[in-house]
Amino acid sequence: MGRPAHLVTSRPILLHGELRDPDLRALVLGRSAQLRPALLRGYSVKAAAPGGFAVAVPDDGAVAEGLLVDAPAPEDIARLDWYAASLGQERRGADADVDGERLAVDIHAPAEGARAPAGAWRLDAWRARHGARALLAVPGVMALRGSVAPERAAHLRTVIEGRAAARLRAAEEPAPAVHRSALGADEVTVRGSEDRHLGFFELRELELSHPRFDGTRSPWLRREVFCAGDAVIVLPYDPVRDRILLVEQFRMGPFARGARRPWMLEPVAGFVDAAEAPADAARREAREEAGLALGPLLTIASYYPSPGASTEFFHSYLALCDLPDLEERCGGLASEHEDIRLHLLTFSEAMELIRSGEADVGPLITALLWLERERPRLRAEAGAG
Repeated sequence: MGRPAHLVTSRPILLHGELRDPDLRALVLGRSAQLRPALLRGYSVKAAAPGGFAVAVPDDGAVAEGLLVDAPAPEDIARLDWYAASLGQERRGADADVDGERLAVDIHAPAEGARAPAGAWRLDAWRARHGARALLAVPGVMALRGSVAPERAAHLRTVIEGRAAARLRAAEEPAPAVHRSALGADEVTVRGSEDRHLGFFELRELELSHPRFDGTRSPWLRREVFCAGDAVIVLPYDPVRDRILLVEQFRMGPFARGARRPWMLEPVAGFVDAAEAPADAARREAREEAGLALGPLLTIASYYPSPGASTEFFHSYLALCDLPDLEERCGGLASEHEDIRLHLLTFSEAMELIRSGEADVGPLITALLWLERERPRLRAEAGAG
């Protein structure tokens, strides 16, 4: 156990954790494979948070279930190494029992000395909670092979899984159809789909035909769509002091459009992680961007900001909280290269942003108008004058 693996190996490779799932394994290997059962000696399999994937952790006396790739082809090795690298893992030597015999094998595990997760991992629990998302995300992860460095893939994997989670959330939470058409997505025919760019965002080109309101079908149409994960928008509001908190940061959209002032005033915002509920993401983003602990979250709306061209979907909240005078006016995570300035404004000052045009971000305008309507009730409930 623990022998270093060479870049190319003639040893069998033992697959553990989620790679025991045949559907996910086929996506990683690019083919179906009949494999032999094996037992991995000296390791237990734990769950890595928050993604839920499996991690082999050295554990004297433990035995973990696995499957053996007896004679891995170079392409098999390269694809498995890439998948492991996207999880921050590497190939190393280990010992396994196969058909009653001890065998030297390679496995994928975190680097020696890496912090080991402690949570239990079971294949059935992984399938129930993470399986559907992983099956949507892994093709995108594998498509990055050869185009980005492994450490970049590990970062991009999180946003690819976030987009997969958003697709599942969209399918599980259909909007009502009282005045709109009840036509479903299953009535749209797609005969071509191609990723034109795959990275932090995805640009996908589709060829499709959809039903028309007159009962006919549209001709075949080529459409490009900008794919992003779900995002949270949260406006912190102190009903006693009658003030809000905004963040200011440089934004690529206005800059690329040619705006003379691409630094924007906005509510706290960020993407929803793959295994995260939107409300939990709102609280996390408030801690990261502004150091705030939020009180109750009040739903403003959930909506597509630009449905003609983007999959992005906003979960918008107003958060009740205490907003005393600021001691520190900068926020954000250095690890994400965030450069954020914090602003405390009275309600009157905030509404003046709309009248003057300085508020030129849609979610901020939406949140302030909602607050204008609900403010008397919120202040009365807080006992404010």
